[in-house]
Amino acid sequence: METAYIALGANIPSFAGSPRETLEAAILCLAELGTIVSRSRLYETAPVGYTDQPTFLNAAIAIETILEPETLLDRLLAIERSFGRDRSHGIPNGPRTLDLDILLYGNRILNTQKLQVPHPRIAQRAFVLIPLSEIAPGRIHPQLNRSMTQLLQDLEKHDEDLIHGGR
Repeated sequence: METAYIALGANIPSFAGSPRETLEAAILCLAELGTIVSRSRLYETAPVGYTDQPTFLNAAIAIETILEPETLLDRLLAIERSFGRDRSHGIPNGPRTLDLDILLYGNRILNTQKLQVPHPRIAQRAFVLIPLSEIAPGRIHPQLNRSMTQLLQDLEKHDEDLIHGGR
């Protein structure tokens, strides 16, 4: 078993309902891929990149799984599709019913055409680091040799994202 950390995000309704209902339903689906050992609160976040869209709800989970990283990715993409996400269409960083990303997978470092682990932008995204720091504050990034809390503190020195926790 390995522990994978997964980011969740949504900002438009899916068949499950509001973004909040979508994330709650997605977490139930994720529980079928292993054992969820921790989950963050939901955080309301401003969009990054393409800003002409609704605010996001973001969260993170830690899941113990026997799935290999690329198999886990395939399952995450299937869950996204089941909630109406089509990654082949739409605006990059635009509105979405559900976004699931592997942030960390054990201490593995992968760089394939299909998957990069750790997630390549983890250290630049407050909407990822805030929920991840909630559930794994001392977890060390295997390439940067900094804890999630340290990465968040580094980012806060340079970035002032509007994040509202606990919603």
